[in-house]
Amino acid sequence: MEKNYVQFTKEMKEEYTILAPNMLPMHFELILQVMRNYGYKIDLLKTEGRQIVDAGLKYVHNDTCYPALLVIGQFIDAIQSGKYDPHKVALLLFQTGGGCRASNYVSLLRKALAKAGYGYVPVIGFSLSGIEKHPGWNLSVPILHRMAYGILYADLLMSLVNQCKPYEVRAGEAQALADRWTKSLADEMYNSRVLSYKRIKENYRRILRDFNRVELRHVQKPRVGIVGEIFVKYSPLGNNRLEDFLVREGAEVVVPGLLDFCLYVVYNNMEDVRLYGINKLMGRIYGLAYKFLNGKVRDMIEIMKEESDFRTPTPFPHTASLVEGCIHHGTKMGEGWLLTAEMLELADSGINNLVCTQPFGCLPNHICGKGMMKPIKEKLPNVNIVAIDYDPGATAVNQENRLKLMLANARDAAEPAPSKKTTVRETVTV
Repeated sequence: MEKNYVQFTKEMKEEYTILAPNMLPMHFELILQVMRNYGYKIDLLKTEGRQIVDAGLKYVHNDTCYPALLVIGQFIDAIQSGKYDPHKVALLLFQTGGGCRASNYVSLLRKALAKAGYGYVPVIGFSLSGIEKHPGWNLSVPILHRMAYGILYADLLMSLVNQCKPYEVRAGEAQALADRWTKSLADEMYNSRVLSYKRIKENYRRILRDFNRVELRHVQKPRVGIVGEIFVKYSPLGNNRLEDFLVREGAEVVVPGLLDFCLYVVYNNMEDVRLYGINKLMGRIYGLAYKFLNGKVRDMIEIMKEESDFRTPTPFPHTASLVEGCIHHGTKMGEGWLLTAEMLELADSGINNLVCTQPFGCLPNHICGKGMMKPIKEKLPNVNIVAIDYDPGATAVNQENRLKLMLANARDAAEPAPSKKTTVRETVTV
């Protein structure tokens, strides 16, 4: 059957460079390295600057969701940069198959490409939901298996960097260490035909021992959790380098890992079976995936406790349980109930200062994020939440002033010392 979109063919796999947008540098480097192992030529776009916003505004409507505008702008900016042959590139857009940006923006990107004169460029929707078929693109079980470990590695590195960065004696040491490990792990995944779980757990231990040697100051700083729409929560391009700003202002940043979002997607498919009784076979498959991923997180938590005093991730089943009586698990458009759960999870672990990042006009976030702030504050009066909107017209000065006010409130509240369960390492490593 003829398709109404340009397919990525098997022949293209041999010659084309696939461009991928950058949301989480460490995560995407490892995820895309897995694809390179299977013969794909992929470049991760790390460009920033106003020209990306301008390119997005030129080729899509200015009411378009800000993350979509940025991703489309980054793609078109890369094609027009002269670095790539437009006739030898394909674009990779990550999708979950849900509503809003999670499925509809593949077609929006194609319309923008046609408007810019690049309608012949293939767009690959990276999705487990089977939105489209491309003969040259295949997400097999071995690929997904390796990607899961790439996300676990990157979640660990992200957490360790965030726990070290505000307290470093030698500024930049933790990030440099994470960058070296990202390259090392990517090379290992590229050169390994078979992933050894014994080797993966040993890598966890080696990473933790390296970070134990990062010399830290014995001080206490306010901890600030970041939640929100997935792109602006993680992407420096999308949130005006929010994490860097908070660290400069004297805070420790806490960001839930990407694997939580993956588990949320899996959990939602299981919930659909429970609520509607549809596709029970797929429900069993998702149930196995859910059990597999949670088991791997438990293993990583145990190793972190054995090797270090770093704060460990919250097990996802506990995170999911926190929304009971607050919001239903059937609320799953966009980040859905997970957004509320992450705010409650952070508060539950003693992190009362929260930044809720959202694209301006994002309906799921205004309901499950900003809309849940009042009931969360009624339940937990000590929680200090600020909602920050991001769009092409929002100024960094306005965003930063609101963040400074939140931090001032955090300092005035004289947050008590964290319990042993949630503490950052309290002694200087020697």
